[in-house]
Amino acid sequence: MKLVRYGDKGTEKPGMIDADGTLRDLSAHIDDVTGAILGDESLDKLRAIDPASLPVVDGKPRMGACVGNFGKFLCIGLNYSDHAAETGADIPEHPILFFKANSAIIGANDDVIMPRGSTHTDWEVELGVVIGKTAKYVSKENALDHVAGYCIVNDVSERHYQANLTGQWTKGKSCDTFGPTGPWLVTRDEVGDPQNLAMSLDVNGKRMQTGNTNTMIFTVAEIIEHLSGLMTLHPGDIITTGTPPGVGMGIKPDPIYLNVGDVMELEIEGLGKQRQTVGQDA
Repeated sequence: MKLVRYGDKGTEKPGMIDADGTLRDLSAHIDDVTGAILGDESLDKLRAIDPASLPVVDGKPRMGACVGNFGKFLCIGLNYSDHAAETGADIPEHPILFFKANSAIIGANDDVIMPRGSTHTDWEVELGVVIGKTAKYVSKENALDHVAGYCIVNDVSERHYQANLTGQWTKGKSCDTFGPTGPWLVTRDEVGDPQNLAMSLDVNGKRMQTGNTNTMIFTVAEIIEHLSGLMTLHPGDIITTGTPPGVGMGIKPDPIYLNVGDVMELEIEGLGKQRQTVGQDA
């Protein structure tokens, strides 16, 4: 099942993508796609609805972030062995954790706006994991039972802020618009194995990132086990799980960063596509 939130920012409505790719309205059944409806029982009720009974949404409305009323936005760094190699970093002993501000979250195809004076804004295609059931001290063996579904996240990063403004990575990760999320939340039953998903990112039509979640250092289940031992994970929390090689800062000998007017196109197998145009704050 593919759940979406469509419409203008701040007034998004809940929807479902049917088997033919048609957007249908879910407003008669739920108010929004939030943590409150992401438990197995609630999702089963939505699955029981005949998509043909739902109103078709005309046109091509904006797709908002696929989950509303976010809780935590947790991010794992250097979690692909081939990406760690391109950056020259050691393989971490435990998952590296940082946070993105919720104000970074935007729709999958909204514009990404670089901060004033930014010259080192970079791209990162990532698998997003949406929690559906409260998780505390869970084991990796049952960790995926706590997942509602998966989505694409672009972990946009300002590398100068990240590395040189003193402090944690969050400074370079949390700028406004630096978290395109969606377009769909695909429930875990439809995704199957999250550790075998092809992923890619193009900039201006040129392939920059090609990877697969099978090169993760820490699997989705291991990440959930680790994080749930540190803090309670609540329905609606999102975990973004690292990026494969091909980021701008890893290009040798001269890194490449985003410029105004550049277009990023992201895809993860079974999770849809994103497309963002880059702008800059005046």
